[in-house]
Amino acid sequence: MELRGIDLTTEVVRTDRLALRPFREDDVEAVLAGCQDPDVQRWINIPVPYTRADALAYVLEDSPAERRAGTGTNLAIEVDGVVVGSTGVHRIGQHPMGPEIGYWLAPSARGRGYAAETTHALAEWALGLGAHRVYLVADVRNAGSQAVARRAGLTQEGVLRSYLAYRDGSRGDAAVFSRLPTD
Repeated sequence: MELRGIDLTTEVVRTDRLALRPFREDDVEAVLAGCQDPDVQRWINIPVPYTRADALAYVLEDSPAERRAGTGTNLAIEVDGVVVGSTGVHRIGQHPMGPEIGYWLAPSARGRGYAAETTHALAEWALGLGAHRVYLVADVRNAGSQAVARRAGLTQEGVLRSYLAYRDGSRGDAAVFSRLPTD
């Protein structure tokens, strides 16, 4: 993936309905509220309980640091000026499977196609910058995220056994989806 000429600290990806943009300080409350959702806590590896300090660190420290390093793009998913979730392209230049796409949506934003639209847009963005492939992993029990991957144009390749580490110390399987420039 060629990032020469791309400033990840300011890069915004747009669709007809969404702005996928860097987080701002005024996004902290939306991140905090979204991360209180039991489904977000179940499927995303975040601290539980998720505190305001966690949201502050994610928005003001972790996300900008990843972008400055050029290894990822944590982005706010914005619809009509309202932050409804988080997404990103991660592991840029760090994984042989290519960059990884991830996301979560607040409950009020689900069922509107935002997750698939986000995933498709970020796959297009990364592949357009020369990524040899992009991928997404979803817990095998998370039928919703698997459906999102398919709607976004990714193809299921298989199952990564014991790939996911759960909070209780156990491990779980993940379905892996990908998209190639030729797809």
